[in-house]
Amino acid sequence: MSTDYRLIDSTLRDGSHAISHQYNADEVVAIVRGLDRAGVQVIEIAHGDGLGGSSFNYGFSKVDEKELIDRACASTTTAKIAVLLLPGIGLADDLRDVKELGVSMARIATHCTEGDISEQHIKTAKKLGLETIGFLMMAHMNSPEGLVEQALLMQSYGADVIYIADSAGAMTTEDVRRRVNALVEALDVPVGVHAHNNLSMAVANSIAAYEEGAKNLDGTSAGLGAGAGNCPTEILAAVSDKYGISTGVDVLALMDVAEEIIRPLMPRQQVIDRAGLILGYAGVYGSFLLHSQRAAERYNVSQAEILLELGRRQVVGGQEDMIIDVALELARKHSEAQA
Repeated sequence: MSTDYRLIDSTLRDGSHAISHQYNADEVVAIVRGLDRAGVQVIEIAHGDGLGGSSFNYGFSKVDEKELIDRACASTTTAKIAVLLLPGIGLADDLRDVKELGVSMARIATHCTEGDISEQHIKTAKKLGLETIGFLMMAHMNSPEGLVEQALLMQSYGADVIYIADSAGAMTTEDVRRRVNALVEALDVPVGVHAHNNLSMAVANSIAAYEEGAKNLDGTSAGLGAGAGNCPTEILAAVSDKYGISTGVDVLALMDVAEEIIRPLMPRQQVIDRAGLILGYAGVYGSFLLHSQRAAERYNVSQAEILLELGRRQVVGGQEDMIIDVALELARKHSEAQA
């Protein structure tokens, strides 16, 4: 069936952040089967921080990710299974392992100014016969022209698609339009957008990206994801239908997955509360939400102050240790002010 864009669902990867990486095998099977029945073209699964992310720094998975990937691959009939890898966290050997399990797509993710570190992993994924996506995170922190430079590097390494990720949910619709337009004009490969909802812009930004030429869009069921959540798959599909944009998915079936499978396992519903809004307002990486909440409780300081300071310092993914540093500094300042 011909579609106007390809829908990639990241509930089992980005959604992992929101549940502290505690998916079990039965949940993975139920989610994959539900999304597959609904006609989703690609389902991404991994630790929230990608292959190899289960660690003290990022949070330990409840079940080894490769066991979950194996179950996911065995549970799909038509949907491709994808993984995410961040160079420096995941290894080339991880790509070989998941290829043997049945994975057919690898998304190689770097900070939006560090596309050059993706070369080894993109080339490895291509040699393995995987469809390979270059994934530029925290895209609000680079200009359209700067993103084009990074995207061209990834394209030269062999990437089949280039994505920009609004990892902090910090971009306005105009921000997205300018960046997607620049990439579409400059690249020979399709463009994709991965939107977060910290400013309540994820669906609007995804539709704007499509209107500027993006052919791949991401979502998660019920918006489950880092920060205030991702672009909700079922809402994106419903809005696309209202616009007459063909997605090839069963919107009602996606609603069933969100309502009957995802919402019951969510520790908290994806709402844009103060902390989630500050992530987008300050431009802070979405996965810092729970880490900053724990640090605030441990050191008796304001989570909002932590997030605002992280934004001022332009901290990026992979610098989770800075959350503790900032919390300790704030605690010391408060103590000195009271002395």
